[in-house]
Amino acid sequence: MKGIIASPGVAIAKAFVLSHVEVVIDEALAKDTAAEVEKFRAAVAQTEDQLNNIIAITEERLSANEADVFRAHLMMLADPMFEETVLDKIENSSYNAGKAVSEATAEVAAMLASLDDEYLKERAADIKDVGGRVLDNILGIVRTSLSDLNEPVVVFANDLTPSDTATMNLDYVKGFATDIGGRTSHTSILARIIGIPAIVGTGDITSRVKHGETVVLDAVDCEVISNPSSEELAVYEAKLEKYLEEKRELEKVRFLPAETLDGHHVEVVANIASPADVKGAVEGGAEGCGLFRTEFLYMNRPDLPSEDEQFEAYKSVLVGMEGKPVVIRTLDIGGDKAAESIQFPAEMNPFLGWRAIRMYFDRLDIIKPQLRALLRAGIYGKLHVMFPMVISAEEIYKMKDILEECKAELRAEGVEFDENLSIGIMVETPAAALNAHLLAEIVEFFSIGTNDLTQYVLAVDRGNEMIADLYQPLHPAVIRAMKMVIEASHASGKWSGVCGETAGDVKGALVLLGLGLDEFSMSAGSIPAVKNMIRKANYAEVKKGIEECLTMYTTEEVNAKLDEMLKDILGK
Repeated sequence: MKGIIASPGVAIAKAFVLSHVEVVIDEALAKDTAAEVEKFRAAVAQTEDQLNNIIAITEERLSANEADVFRAHLMMLADPMFEETVLDKIENSSYNAGKAVSEATAEVAAMLASLDDEYLKERAADIKDVGGRVLDNILGIVRTSLSDLNEPVVVFANDLTPSDTATMNLDYVKGFATDIGGRTSHTSILARIIGIPAIVGTGDITSRVKHGETVVLDAVDCEVISNPSSEELAVYEAKLEKYLEEKRELEKVRFLPAETLDGHHVEVVANIASPADVKGAVEGGAEGCGLFRTEFLYMNRPDLPSEDEQFEAYKSVLVGMEGKPVVIRTLDIGGDKAAESIQFPAEMNPFLGWRAIRMYFDRLDIIKPQLRALLRAGIYGKLHVMFPMVISAEEIYKMKDILEECKAELRAEGVEFDENLSIGIMVETPAAALNAHLLAEIVEFFSIGTNDLTQYVLAVDRGNEMIADLYQPLHPAVIRAMKMVIEASHASGKWSGVCGETAGDVKGALVLLGLGLDEFSMSAGSIPAVKNMIRKANYAEVKKGIEECLTMYTTEEVNAKLDEMLKDILGK
């Protein structure tokens, strides 16, 4: 079936189809707005109590790190913008409390869902979780709790909130599948942390499975089997045991070096989006951080983050990484990512417009505090800073001039900072890839953003479902572009990393290994499988195989060759 494997594995149990509660919003205007305001505030207080309870449960079952998801929910609940939007709808439009919360939640969620960054896009589910909980409390709706189950089940639902996932009874929930959702949602992330099989975004699985029937959830080959025969059960029980054995083997390599059989060493590091992700990265076996997205500091707030606020965030990541290298990307906003505190112009094509590094030169009030904070934080660890959406040497020269201004200011103020901050760029535009041999002379490193590089090299909108089949990260042209970048960095004695999705996919990582990539950055959950592949590979043979791929005409040929190579390396 169609769907996205959010967390791999196999589960066999009875189906528990979570009924969808239809929320009916009263359209009637409020007769007593003061009473509606009070109803809203009472629901917020009740929601706060519920979230604090979920935090306690999550800390007990998982860890304080995973509970940070719900601390973020508390911050969303207390967000002045959310409260002001609701109160404005009640007091100035005479909306009842339920309708005001429903519309305010939908507006914020729609804004987040429209973003191109997958991680930020999936935060729409978090605001829906928070707003939905407030709405339930206003309407007096009590939903089925997955913490009250008393027999083994596979859960099927239209969607599961992060709080559903964190509080489910793990003694009985063996896996889940949903109609909607993405791999980078907190629900999916929690499923991987918990270690239960999960398939999301199936479209209609709840209408195809009957409550109480025996099912097999195969989150390895993306299958659900209803009422399996005894022969089928035997097959999937064997598959489950094999998967668990492979998982135990992967756990053994989590903290081992990523070194091939013939002694070629690479770094396997983690992508993170907030300081709360550091612990999970370290525990997942990351040898550093290859991409720290700083956008979270700017989102869902009416003002810009202060220099001190940014400094504390960057410092906490560097300290948490305990001397391991950390690559922090400066603010990558604009295009699809909006921030209330930054006024963006109306543009015909914002993805190719005033965004990322192009914005910095017009808004020194934004970039200088960030650079000052990064310079100050640099003394607490091994910090590398990279600039996004670069197309020219001129942009790099300008950024270096601004950086020197910041250094001069800090010196004059007597503030300690990193005098030798390592500066690199994200290579995500064809211009940067084509000019990599020149740009490598004026930066310390490259980090290839394969998501956007694929999009721009192929001229394919990766958010357009009608042409989704054209978005091919292993297209021969994309592989050649990455080869060009890696070779250019090495020719100048510099290093290259990849922080896009390609690095976290075993097949993509195989290509990058053969191209000579130095640093592989991915979500923490992908690290064991990628390390395992690297440790079982022979670098010389992989390099020879990828050179053969570079002579191929089609993506199909490339994939077939890679499948053959992986079978030889992994034995499956």
